[in-house]
Amino acid sequence: MKSLRSRICLSILAALAVLCVQAARAQQPPAPVSSEVTAPVPAPPAQVAPPTAPARAIPHELSPWSMFLSADIFVKGVMISLAFASLTTWTILLAKLAELALARRRVNAALRRIRSARSLAEAQAGLGARGSVVAAFLAGAVSELRLSDGRFVESGVKERVASRFSEIAKSEARAARRGMSLLATIGSTAPFVGLFGTVWGIMNSFIGISKAQTTNLAVVAPGIAEALLATAIGLAAAIPAVMIYNFFNRRTRSYLDLVGSASGAVGRLLSRDLDRASSAGPLLRAAE
Repeated sequence: MKSLRSRICLSILAALAVLCVQAARAQQPPAPVSSEVTAPVPAPPAQVAPPTAPARAIPHELSPWSMFLSADIFVKGVMISLAFASLTTWTILLAKLAELALARRRVNAALRRIRSARSLAEAQAGLGARGSVVAAFLAGAVSELRLSDGRFVESGVKERVASRFSEIAKSEARAARRGMSLLATIGSTAPFVGLFGTVWGIMNSFIGISKAQTTNLAVVAPGIAEALLATAIGLAAAIPAVMIYNFFNRRTRSYLDLVGSASGAVGRLLSRDLDRASSAGPLLRAAE
């Protein structure tokens, strides 16, 4: 109880002290206002900044098109070449899809036509003048038989016909792989071409920074973004080229297996004709 009373007394004394101080301040007279007018202090002369090199124009928006328009002429050339390479890649895709699909359709149709044939002449008559690799195999076998002029050794004829078939298959493989080397070139070199444009653009950006004597991000960012756009276009050209190359590599291998099947079918027809010829009359054998 005593401590509570002492606390109440102390708080009352503190409140009275505050009231006395405020009353004393209210009784003091206000300070006299000086009637003298002070003269304005002249401002120091403004320092003229030294002339700097004109800063590079900053595009209003960092869209790919605006970055391309404001890029260096060399970087523009790199971007245009990469865009042309990408267009070439997609053109090869469409052309090779149509070419391989048509070739496979022709070979399958020709194999169905000669499936029931019993001789080369019957197969050639049933196939007609249709332009396919099967017709080339038949023409090669018939031509080799005619060149032998009815006097031939069976093993020699088969060897010469196999050589003709090998040449026809190699020619067909070259035609099927046409354009794939260009895809491989684009897929392997486009990233490095884009990287070269990026290095060139960043180098120009640093030169502009040194001339402007500032490291403000608003000045630095556009040039670096334009340089990185070259790498992005390079990757956009290279990645589809590699994927399309691998896709056509598998499709071409499948088509060449079909060509091998056609070669085997024509070779069996040739073997039947040789068997008939051997049963109809004696074949010339080797001297030894």
